[in-house]
This record gives sequence, structure tokens and C-alpha cells, in this order.
Amino acid sequence: MQRWRGYDAVPGGWGRSVVTIGVFDGVHRGHQATIGDTVKRARDLGVRSVVVTFDPHPSEVVRPGSHPAVLTESARKADLIEALGADALCVVPFTQDFSRRSPEEFVHEVLVEHLHAAQVVVGENFRFGYKAAGDLELLRRLGRTFGFAVEDAPLISEEEGTVFSSTYIRACVDAGDVTAAARALGRPHRLEGVVVRGDQRGRELGFPTANLLTGRYAAIPADGVYAGWLVRRDERLMTAVSIGTNPTFSGTEQRVEAYALDFDGDLYGERLALDFTARLRETRAYAGVEPLVAQITEDVAQARDLLTGA
Repeated sequence: MQRWRGYDAVPGGWGRSVVTIGVFDGVHRGHQATIGDTVKRARDLGVRSVVVTFDPHPSEVVRPGSHPAVLTESARKADLIEALGADALCVVPFTQDFSRRSPEEFVHEVLVEHLHAAQVVVGENFRFGYKAAGDLELLRRLGRTFGFAVEDAPLISEEEGTVFSSTYIRACVDAGDVTAAARALGRPHRLEGVVVRGDQRGRELGFPTANLLTGRYAAIPADGVYAGWLVRRDERLMTAVSIGTNPTFSGTEQRVEAYALDFDGDLYGERLALDFTARLRETRAYAGVEPLVAQITEDVAQARDLLTGA
């Protein structure tokens, strides 16, 4: 898959393409369906497929301070999109100047002049252009003018009617419901970061943990104890994860600490990922070290039972 930073990076002679547009944070099951449809239609037409996304999140530029929690970091999002078969990913820098482009300017500059769109596939709630003034109806009118077709991709939902969206998944993660988040994502929710030194308290208790420093906007699950997997390059280790402030020791700073089962090694400075499988319990304060160690022992055994064979 070709990866471009900005539509000016589209190589000359690229030719016609089928394009889909969105932030695609999470690359969840709804996104997967839309991108998959884009790839299929491009192959049917004998042209290439292009996924257009934005960085930073448009809401942060339009409404500073409103940046939503990020479900997938940029590199992982690109890898997930590539795995769906897209021929190219175009990441458009979302600036104040770009945000002021009218819907007509956006279509002409991005879809017509640079990507030579033969067809555009977007969600039925797609909005674009200055102040989100453009909608599906306007996109279709512009398509008739400039010679591209428009397909609206239906929203994907569970049987009970819950629509899979990045907003819904963020709410699940924020509530600690990583199981529901995984259903909507089509895979476990992942948190990435670099292992830094903490208080060394886990080692003193007999459960040395990797203290993960995450990105500024990372979607961190609610405080609690979780079972999951620590992903270290091509290695996956069963893991019990504690998220919280260590209330037994009167902590105040939220931390993400992972205890990798059956692992004895140095992880400091490494960039790792945590895939969350299930929430085991909420965070609690204990009367002392002994009851805390007993609870951690139980947590680790529960995580092992849950993950064995997974």
C-alpha cells in the first residue's frame, strides 16, 4: 500500500480511483465494511482504491480542546487499512486553512484534481467542507458535475440495533467494557506505549509490572483490573493489567501496569502494546500488603484461566 502525507504527494499519472473518506479511528467493523466495499468496487472497475483520512482529528482544529480519545494510533491505523487491501492511504493534514475549504473546493481539489475519483464510497452520515456544510446529497450533485459516482455505505450494527461507531467504542472503553468494545472493533482494544520506570512496588510484592506511558489522547479503559495480552514484537504474553491510582498506597496518578505471566525479563524502554480481553474487577483499596497480594494472586489465576486457550 502506498502511503501519502497530503494529497499533493499523490504521484503524477496515478489514474482513476475509488475513494473513501473518514477519520476511521478504530478501523472498526463499520469502517472495515466501508473500506472493503471501496476495495471491491475499485477492483471491479479495474482502478485503484484510496482511503483518505485526516491528522490531527478535525474536532481538535475546529474546537480546540475537544480531541476525542484515540482508539488506534496512526501507524496501527495505517497497518489495519493496508490489511483490508487498500492500494493507497492519503493522510491529509487537517489545518485551520484546510478546515475553511467549502464542500465544493474540497471535492474539486482533493477528489477531482488529485485523486481522479471514479467513485466515492462514504457512510450515510458523511459530512464535509467548511462547518460540515456538505452532505451526501451535495456530494452526489457534485459527482454528477465532475463525473464520479457516489455510494453510501450503510451503518453496521449489532442485532439489538447498537450502531458500531468510534463514539460508541470510546464509551465502552471509558466504562471498562472492553468486551463490548472488542465486538464492535472486531478485535481486542489495544493500548500502546513505552515502558518506563515506576515505583518498583510490583516487584517488591512479587509481581513485577511494566509501567506503560501512553500517548496524550490514548483511549485508556476505566480504572480496574483486566486480563489481556502483552504484545512484544511478534510475541504475545498472557497478562494481568491494573489501571488506576494504587489507592492502597494513596496514589494520585493514574497508571497502566501490566504483569506478564510466565515472563522474567527487562522491558524498560521497549514500545509495547496491550490487547484487552476482559475486565476482572474494579479498583479497590486494601487494608495492607497481605490482602493486596492475596487479591493480586487471585487476579493472576483468573486471568490465566480466562486466557488459556484464547
